[in-house]
Formats: sequence, structure tokens, C-alpha cells
Amino acid sequence: MTSPTSSFGATRHGRTRGDASWIDDNSTQMPVWLTMNARDARRADAAHAAGHATRDAAISLVVVMAIVLCACANLIDVYGSAGSWARAAIPAALLGSGIAFMTLVPRLRFWWQILASVLAQCVIGPLVALPHTSVAYVLPTWQTLAEGCSAMFTSFKFLIAVPAPTGTADGSLMAVWTLCLLSCTLGGVLAVLPQRRWSALSVLVVIGDFAVCALLGTSAGVLRLPCGVVCALAAVVWLSWRWRLFEMSRWLGAGALLLLAGAVAVGACLPVHATRTILRDHYEPPLAPFDYASPMSGMRAYLKEHKADTLLTVRNLPAGASVRLAVMDRFDGNVWNLSNTRIAGASSNYTRMGLRITQDGDDSGTWFTAMFDVRDGMRDDWLPLAGAATQVTFATNANADDFYYNTGTESGLLTSGVRSGLAYTETGTLARRPSDDEIRQTQAARIALPDAGDIPNAVRRMAEAFAGGQPTAGAAALALANGLRDNGWFSHGLVDDYPSLAGHGNYRITQLLGGTAMVGDSEQYASAMALMARSLGIPSRVVLGFVPKDEHGDITEARTQRTENGTTTDFTGNDIEAWVEVALEGHGWVAFHPTPQETKTPEDNQNPTPPNPQTLVRQPPLPLTDPLRDKQEATGSTVLSGDDARDPRTSGVWSKIGAVTRDVAIYGSPVWILLVICGCILAVKAALLMRLRRNGSTNHRVESGWRSLTQFAMQSGIPVHGTRREQAHAIARSFAAESAAEAAASPSDTSRGPVTESQLRHSAQTADYAAFSGNPVPESEVVQYWESVDGMRAALLKTLPFWRRVRTRLSLRGLFRHHAYKETSDHPA
Repeated sequence: MTSPTSSFGATRHGRTRGDASWIDDNSTQMPVWLTMNARDARRADAAHAAGHATRDAAISLVVVMAIVLCACANLIDVYGSAGSWARAAIPAALLGSGIAFMTLVPRLRFWWQILASVLAQCVIGPLVALPHTSVAYVLPTWQTLAEGCSAMFTSFKFLIAVPAPTGTADGSLMAVWTLCLLSCTLGGVLAVLPQRRWSALSVLVVIGDFAVCALLGTSAGVLRLPCGVVCALAAVVWLSWRWRLFEMSRWLGAGALLLLAGAVAVGACLPVHATRTILRDHYEPPLAPFDYASPMSGMRAYLKEHKADTLLTVRNLPAGASVRLAVMDRFDGNVWNLSNTRIAGASSNYTRMGLRITQDGDDSGTWFTAMFDVRDGMRDDWLPLAGAATQVTFATNANADDFYYNTGTESGLLTSGVRSGLAYTETGTLARRPSDDEIRQTQAARIALPDAGDIPNAVRRMAEAFAGGQPTAGAAALALANGLRDNGWFSHGLVDDYPSLAGHGNYRITQLLGGTAMVGDSEQYASAMALMARSLGIPSRVVLGFVPKDEHGDITEARTQRTENGTTTDFTGNDIEAWVEVALEGHGWVAFHPTPQETKTPEDNQNPTPPNPQTLVRQPPLPLTDPLRDKQEATGSTVLSGDDARDPRTSGVWSKIGAVTRDVAIYGSPVWILLVICGCILAVKAALLMRLRRNGSTNHRVESGWRSLTQFAMQSGIPVHGTRREQAHAIARSFAAESAAEAAASPSDTSRGPVTESQLRHSAQTADYAAFSGNPVPESEVVQYWESVDGMRAALLKTLPFWRRVRTRLSLRGLFRHHAYKETSDHPA
């Protein structure tokens, strides 16, 4: 009977070559099946851990994406609808989360993430925001890419400059696309990192997203309170779970505590009057309409050159409705013009408009949707509109980008110019005009207007004569309009007309009211009535536009042609007219037409002298030999100035392409972004290398020198493990193969000196000596050692192909590992 020991020895030494029941590892024997089970168990544990990591990362990304979308929900009412917002926000959030998920795959980190981010931002984003520029809404064109890259920056300015809702014009969706993509990418990367401390930074990214969206949003927002409470609770619960502080057994108590804290916080904040800062409220657009020439300066040019020509055709406009061009509330003694301030309600307060126009006043009235077609002869910058517009849509996006609107004066401006062929559609309301009895019972409204300078004495005398003693401002305004209509005569001053000078300044109004003939057209009578109302303390302004007139010059519905498809009104140059609007309490701005009938013209046997005022005052002095006259223009075009001025010789498609190309090259080109990133990487690597060279003791600096060499090998794609001798062998073998391949590719290049394995092994032995000998290394040998390491690193780099060399220089693999680890030595103890 054999002993167990002898049986174990016989089994061990007597097995054949094919017997795999036992393995011999130095002096330890272990069954193969035990080894295989242990290996399988380790693999199962690794797979289980990887599955848990993937699950935790997916949960973190879902939480971050949900909070980001809640933050960007502040922009829903900016774009006008949840559908328009979701078209860009949800795909961008999903792409950003996918890019962040690539962090879990080592082969897809950093460079592939940067490439995916650039493609998502510069290709997919413009395709979503500017689908009309693509091929079949699927393939992007050069226009898509160029306008998309430019919209990465201009879309934020568009959201600030245009009152909400802006719609999706001008690539404005690139703003929410950029916010969602960057927030989900950066916040998601920080959320899935193995170190839990980075999770707090992802919450800071989301808080920044909240702040940006609040600044770009509106004062009302979309579900601000629910979104804020839900996001705060989600962030607290997620961070607690991420930091392993959340116990499921106490979730009821924790949830009740969080709800109580949220209720207390919300309840404490409700009584506080919060003033939300909105960038849109502080934006001053570069447009300066008060620098334009007076809109009335070109009025007589239309009458002289296009009196019988159709300048504007309007379909489906209510019969008898007027169309306004411009509103003027500032008189400087020479002309009526737009105010020189941009306060709310002023005639110069033009702003960019988006999807809809929000009117401040009552929206009751007659709703309409009219189509406007501009004909030959119309050349101006003031856009013809009727009533209070709520939406204006153009046939081309280029015109929509140049459209400005003033809700206080209900007038529009097109910086690209109103020219023949322009077509657009307006949706709006026509306010009901109060009756004369309602007007007589109404006082003047309190409205801030620019002071009228140098009002002639004749205006004050005639105002007292016509409206002195009237009990209300409304009754005075009616008396002024009726007095001018009844006592005045009409003449354009054209060929074969009774002599009548153009202009509406001091000299011309004094001549009209205090001269030898009260003769003029709507330009003079509107200016005279507005100044007379101002002299009585009644707020007034002058309006220029088109009115459907009959042969007597009165507004009539007969000019409107009715068909089965709707109504059509043709406005000619003779229909252009100026009238007066007076601000009355409860009725807003009410229109008055003080011009006499056009058939009321003076003849030789009639006396056109104006009536003598009852109050006698000193007459104004005689006019100068060369009196001050109103500026006139041969054509009806106005003059632009300021940042929006355009030179017609350079305007066109090529100038726009050049401007977009320049902006993209300077601000939006991904090349600049990549160059900045590469420069930052090289700077960081150089700083860390300098730190390894200079920090610590001489022995530690020698170890750091070898560590920099192994780090360089890892960044070039060579796996280095084990002892320093094994690392030296792996580096020499891998770079020898690369050197042979390069030498075969370019046999004439002999400038690359190979690094031998003996050199690497000597450097490794020196590092081992510094690590384990306990003897200090002299400073001179440290300097010499680093010089040899730098030389070997440069020589090894030369053996690599060009693109691998670039990748090695920019690689961050192993760069931020802890520098205090100890490497094993192959020296015996």
C-alpha cells in the first residue's frame, strides 16, 4: 500500500506528455480544472462589473439628458411651438449623450469623440436647422454647411435681436442645437467618468445651461417652477445614488424630506417679486431709422412721376382700408421725421421680427390676411402694411432677414429696400374708428413724444381760432380737421395746377396759414394740423401711406374690386397721402384727414386767403430773400446710414457669399478649433514633462525620466508592462520593426539613427539603481540621463510614420496617471 505522498510523486513524475491533469508551476501543483474555473470566474466577474458600469453610465446619461432638455425648455416659447423646438433639441441631446457614452470604449475616446462632435455640430446641425438648403432634406450642400457654421454664432444674436416668437428662420435652431449638444456631451462625459467626484461638475454644466437658456428666453418661460423643482430633485437623487449615499430602504423618508424642502423653498420665493433678466430687453440693434431722410420728402416725386401708375396691389384687404408706410412724431422746424430715441412706442423703435408679432394694445377689430404685390415705380425702404400686423411672411428668406417692425406705430421697414416684384403676406387687425360723438367726449392720452421745435406763430393763432374753448381734446382735434378742410383749398402744385410750393416746414406752414393763399395738399395740411394739435397740448403725429380715394379725394370702398376669390385694391401714385393721428384715451391713435377735397381748387374769381384769426397777434417777420425750404429728392428713395447701410454696387449674392466665407473662416471653421485644441495639448504635455524633469529628488527625477520614455511608448501604441527590463525589450522590439519598415520605404534616408536595445536596457538599469540602491544620484548624472532620454525619445519618434508621429505627439494616454507609483525591479532582493 502506497502512501499518499508517494502516489502524488508517482503521479507527478510519471505522467506522459499528453497528460494534462496536473500542471507544474515551480513548486506548486494545481488541477487544471481549478485553474480554468478560477479564470472563468474572473472573466464572469469582469463581465458583470462591465455590465454594471454600462448600466450606471446609461442611467447617468439619461438623467443628464433629461435635465438638459428641461433647461432648454425655456426656449420653447422663443421658437413659438414645442414641435419646432423638439426638432433640434431632442436629436442634439441624443447625439451628445451618444458621444459621451463613447468614453466607456477606450478605442473611441477623445479623437473619435472630437470627430463625432464636429460632424454633429457642423454637418448634422445645419441639416436640421436649414433643411431648405439641402438636397431632398437629406444631403447637405455647401450652402448648408456655410450658413450652418455661420449660424452657430449668429443664431444667438438672432434670438436676442428678434422678439419672441422667432420661428425657425435664419437658422435660429442652431442655438438650441448647440446648447443641447455641448451640454449633453460635456455633462455626460463628466457623469460617466469612473471617479465619482466629477459628477458634481456635470451638475454645474447643467446649471450653466439653465442660466444661458434663461437669458435667451422670455420673462414668462415654459413651466419654470415645475421644471426647476423636478430638475433639482432629480439632480439630488442622482448625485446621492452616484456617490453611494442613497439608501433604498429610506427612500420614503428621503423623498418626503426633499418634497418638504422643495415646498418650503417654493413657498418662500412666491411672495418675492422676481425681475428676470432677459438679454433681449437690453439689446440695442444697429439700425438707426432716425438717420433716414424724412419719408415725406419723396411724396411729390411719386405724384409727379407715377400719378396714374399702379404702385401697389393688395388682395383680400377689407374695403376702404388704408395702407401706411411711415409714421413721424418729431418736427425739427424743417421736416417731420422719426424720433431720435429708441424708447418704447417711439417712431424709431424698429426691431427684428420673428414668427409672430406681439401687439401691446387691444387685438379686437377686423381680422384679415392680405397679400401685397409691389409694382414698378415703388422704390422705398418703408414697407406698406395695413392695421396692426400680427405676422408678416415673405416669399424669400432674404427679405425676412431684413424686416423690422415698430409695434408702437404699426409700421414696417425693409432694409434691403421695397422694390418691384416684392411679394409678402400680412395677417393683422383693423381697429374700429370711434364715431365723432365718441371722439368729442374723449380727453387726450398721456404719451411721451419728442418736442416740436420752432412752431410758427401762425400755427398757434389758427389753432386758437379753430379749436379754442373746446371742452375735450377729441372735440379740439375734430375742430382742427374740419376747420382746415372747410377753409382750405387743394393743389399739388404740379403742371396746370394752382401754384403751391412743396415742403411742410416752418416757412411753408406759415405761408399756408398766414400768407395770401391757403392752398396745398395733404403734405402741408397734415403737418399744419399736427403742429396745431401740439400747440394745444394734444399728442399728434403724421402718417404717410396709401388711401383708396375717389375723384374728390375722399376714402371710398368703391375702389375695392370684389370677386369670388376675394377683394383686390390697386393703389396708384395719386393715392399717396399724409394724414394725422391723435392719441385719445380709450381709443389709442385715431386718424384724422384734414386735407380738403381734391376737387376744391381755387379759381380766378375765388379768394383763397385764409381766414383771419379772432385773436390778433403780431404777424411773423417777412421771409428771408432765400427762405429756408424743405429738402426735396428727385426720387422717392430714402437714404440709409449706420451699420445697416448697404452699397448697391457691392450688394448681391457674391458679397453675401464673401461675408459668410469670411465669418466662417474667422469664427466658425473647425480647423481653428482643432488647432487650438492641439496647441493646448502640446502645451500641457510640455508642462508636465518639465515638471517630471525638475520636481523631486535626484533619484526620483531619474525614475521620472524612464517613466517619460515608457509614457511615450504607450502614446505611440506600444503596450509596456512588467519590469523595466521587459519594458526596454518591448520598446526596442516594436521600434525596430517600425524602423525596418521605414528604411524599406525610403532607403535613401539615412538621417534616422536607430536606438538599440542595449541603450534602452542601460537606461532601465540606471532607473532601477536610482529606485532601489538607496544611494543619491549626482545632479550631473541626472542631467546627463535626461539628455539621453530626450535623445532616445526623439530618435524613436523619427522611426514612426508621419500620421502616427502626429498621433503620438497629441495622444493623452497615460498622461494624467498618478506619478508616485512604484515599478517592480528584476534585481534579486
